[in-house]
Amino acid sequence: MSDKVKARQRIDELRAEIERHNRLYYIDAAPEITDREYDQLLQSLEGLEQEFPEFGSATSPTQRVGGAPLDHFESVKHTVPMMSLSNTYSKEELGEFDRRIRKLIPEETFDYILEPKIDGVAISLRYENGELVRAVTRGDGTTGDDVTSNIRTIQSIPLRLSDMIPPTVLEVRGEIYMDTAGFSKLNERRQEAGKEPFANPRNACAGSLKLLDPREVAKRPLDAIFYATGQLDGIVFETHEQMLQTLKDYGLRITPNYWLSSTIEEILDQLDTLENMRHEFPFEMDGGVIKVNERRLYEPLGSTAKSPRWAVAYKYEPEQAETILHSISIQVGRTGVLTPVAELEPVQLAGTTVKRATLHNEDEIRRKGIKVGDRVVIEKAGEIIPAIVKVVTEKRTGSETDFTMPSVCPVCDGEVEKREGEVALRCTNLQCPAQVKNWIAHYASRGAMDINGLGESLVEQLVDSGLVKTPAELYALKNAEVLGLERMGEKSADNLIKGIEESKQRPFEKVLFGLGIRHVGKGAAMILANEFKNIDALMEVDVQRLETIRDIGPIVGKSVVEYFQSMETRTVIDQLRAAGVNFEQAEAGGNNELEGLTFVLTGSLETMTREEGGDKIRARGGKTSSSVSKNTSYLVAGDSAGSKLAKAEALGVTILNEEQFIALLGSDEKRKDQQAGQMGFIF
Repeated sequence: MSDKVKARQRIDELRAEIERHNRLYYIDAAPEITDREYDQLLQSLEGLEQEFPEFGSATSPTQRVGGAPLDHFESVKHTVPMMSLSNTYSKEELGEFDRRIRKLIPEETFDYILEPKIDGVAISLRYENGELVRAVTRGDGTTGDDVTSNIRTIQSIPLRLSDMIPPTVLEVRGEIYMDTAGFSKLNERRQEAGKEPFANPRNACAGSLKLLDPREVAKRPLDAIFYATGQLDGIVFETHEQMLQTLKDYGLRITPNYWLSSTIEEILDQLDTLENMRHEFPFEMDGGVIKVNERRLYEPLGSTAKSPRWAVAYKYEPEQAETILHSISIQVGRTGVLTPVAELEPVQLAGTTVKRATLHNEDEIRRKGIKVGDRVVIEKAGEIIPAIVKVVTEKRTGSETDFTMPSVCPVCDGEVEKREGEVALRCTNLQCPAQVKNWIAHYASRGAMDINGLGESLVEQLVDSGLVKTPAELYALKNAEVLGLERMGEKSADNLIKGIEESKQRPFEKVLFGLGIRHVGKGAAMILANEFKNIDALMEVDVQRLETIRDIGPIVGKSVVEYFQSMETRTVIDQLRAAGVNFEQAEAGGNNELEGLTFVLTGSLETMTREEGGDKIRARGGKTSSSVSKNTSYLVAGDSAGSKLAKAEALGVTILNEEQFIALLGSDEKRKDQQAGQMGFIF
């Protein structure tokens, strides 16, 4: 067998293996390998494709982010128009919808199907013989923009359909969305960089798809769900439910929940169930879509000029509240950005008491015409962040006052500046107590060094008393110094010093994250730690080298290089090193007794955080997942375990309480021996 034949065979094997793992991760929520193992497969494939370019393929997993920036988007006419749905906020109108349908097809029996209404950006994907050839936005419903290069960067969208025999043409329609957690992190990064934050996940998603550089789109937390079809050639669907399940079989994500009912009355009840679930979804969900399930009835039911008659969208009223803006305070962040915050009369909203709302920056205040003393309407943007929607100007009394951003830092009286291309003001004093406090709080936080007992109030005292000016100075603290602080007894002081000492052994990626390098989150910190293995190698790297690393890129690369070029940074690192903080990545190996097992942790654990539990599982060769599936080996259920527990029970997944989990880990042999006779494992 020639080298070329062997290479082609290996390339095909790698592509099939990577596509299989993509499906396991994105569709089945049951990953079998670590991110690093996945990257190694991808790197092997990239190497072979570079060595044998004649075997290149547009649907290869390596081609997700290969395109150069575009000059513009081409307009494409939809083969089947993308119609919009008629909307209603009234359950009475849903009754009218049902009566109209039954009048049009009086002899037919049929079911309704209810799905969540995703508040994203509509998209149409065209697959020919199983390969993705085009992605087009809705546009005006007749013509949209060709955004194929951008859509190819979304990992959950298959470039080639699964190994079933694909139809000649399959056009699928769905929604591109930005998950709510990713949206919050994106806005945090934008504000730290002095950029305008996005108003909500939908705007962030739409803005991302309009970027002309696919490499920048790849950095956005975009995902997709599909729920409809356009042109079909070589396949027929009898029902909407059958269509959904077939799309899933092809490797396309579908809605995580849907309900079938034969009456509109049952659908009305299920709409209430869906509304109660709205905060459980990773996307913004603003209502439900009701469709006739039997597709053969779509033609006789027909459509109006804009909307099909066989479907309707029921939208929930946005959760809003009116309150008084008493004052505007200024927060100084870890990178020195000054953020105005509305101090509100406390009001109930979406199940919580809201006292504050972000105002982002001075431009946002001016744009909305906000004054101190105004009555304002607030809602939770993306169901996450309280935001002011509008001012109730008709209720003004004349006593309201304009707000102006301070000319100096409100914390340290240092100079403030607005950098070119930024909308935010930034304190230039690196020794500003607010920046120092945020830096130390971040360093000690869960996910970073996880120093038990070192919360915000204690950080405030440590900095205000002059005991700590950098994270390195935490390791020089003595019991006697800590005992002098407010509400600090001997036991609390001992626990704090012990927690600080224990943090020296945290994994290298957690130390990197704790350093607070601008734009370096948990994921980037793990990538850098795995790539460079120790702090010395990372401190000497240049931007060009960093840009070659998957998921790092020029912005993070520049930030890392600038961080380590600072003499202040190097001094702190030298002090941390002298204190014994771990600056090296541990080599893989050791105890692999949980290899091949997948765990999901839910609820509150008493003896550890869920993140610590996950670390213990991975240290023993096991895997963790955020969702329960038939491939889950164990669900670890702490207090207040919710829907994941119910799903695990329904699937017959083995459920462990915290004591059983600890015994399974074998991390405390004494406790394990004491409890061995008391436990009944459900293996």
